[in-house]
Amino acid sequence: MENQKTPEKPVDMEHDVSLELKLACLRRPSSYPEQVGKIQPIETHMSWVFLTERHAYKLKKPVHYDLIDFRTLEARAFYCDEEIRLNRRLAPDIYIGKIPLTTDAGGNLHVDGEGPAVDWLVKMKRLPAEMMLDSRIADGQIGDDDAERIVSVLAGFYRACAPAAISAENYLKKIELDLQGSLEVLCKKSYPLAEATIRGIHKTQISVFRSLRTELILRVDSGKVVEGHGDLRPEHVCVQGQISIIDCLDFSWILRTQDMADELAFLAMECERLGAAGFAHALLRAYRVQMKDEVSPALVHFYQSYRAMARAKLAIRHLDEEQFRLSEKWISRTHEYLALAGKHISQASGA
Repeated sequence: MENQKTPEKPVDMEHDVSLELKLACLRRPSSYPEQVGKIQPIETHMSWVFLTERHAYKLKKPVHYDLIDFRTLEARAFYCDEEIRLNRRLAPDIYIGKIPLTTDAGGNLHVDGEGPAVDWLVKMKRLPAEMMLDSRIADGQIGDDDAERIVSVLAGFYRACAPAAISAENYLKKIELDLQGSLEVLCKKSYPLAEATIRGIHKTQISVFRSLRTELILRVDSGKVVEGHGDLRPEHVCVQGQISIIDCLDFSWILRTQDMADELAFLAMECERLGAAGFAHALLRAYRVQMKDEVSPALVHFYQSYRAMARAKLAIRHLDEEQFRLSEKWISRTHEYLALAGKHISQASGA
């Protein structure tokens, strides 16, 4: 079902440079072609982002996970292009382009300099942190008009999307496998979680999922499942001026393939987790009106529970990493998602 192919072999290994040297270069203001006073580095699972006063430069890590293989220069170049192509759908003015990290004759590294490329960067306009949706929620500076504006942008995007090239059977199988995958990870004995609670949520999810089978098939057949954003969280939504939505899930077509209502349900669930339940309801209300979508409340709650369990799985996996092994933050975050998963599947079963 995956319609994008990752290049398998590296190019020009003569110019291979260690990640440490690349990071050292990107931390130096003098490495950039623009005037830079201060650089703020941010590390994620899959990349390093370096913020200057006006721009963000993203370097993909040479990592290898289940659905990601960034170990070669060619693969990282390919996925830089994919990130730009896909994110320009919802943030056309933010993603400037792919630029090289180069080495000169003396072996010195430069951002967008002369000489061969030793890696590639995605260059973006820097968005104001205080205008991202999660910050606005934290500051209590969000309202129903913002929900209408966000949904208006998403509605235009969804109307332009062709129905995803996935059968109803494969879509249902994808959801069922995701539910099982979340269960298996969350029930690992090494994690300090209540297995009985997790299995109880999963059992109800499967029951509700089966009861919704007819509606789910109809949504695929009616074109409601599209190649969407794939990771529609508040920290990816900028509400300053024209709404910009960044950081889509660029490395996997199948993970981006979602029901429109699923994406909105996920965003609403994340807003609820941040304490903005009223705003979450406003988002879903605006979606139903603007898209004229009569999706059932039971399916919306099911999607929210499904996504909450997936986020719980991602949160608890942080404990597998040395730097987070004793972190209470990720245990607490996992419990937040599990509570939402239980709440919404209970509402789905009673809807």
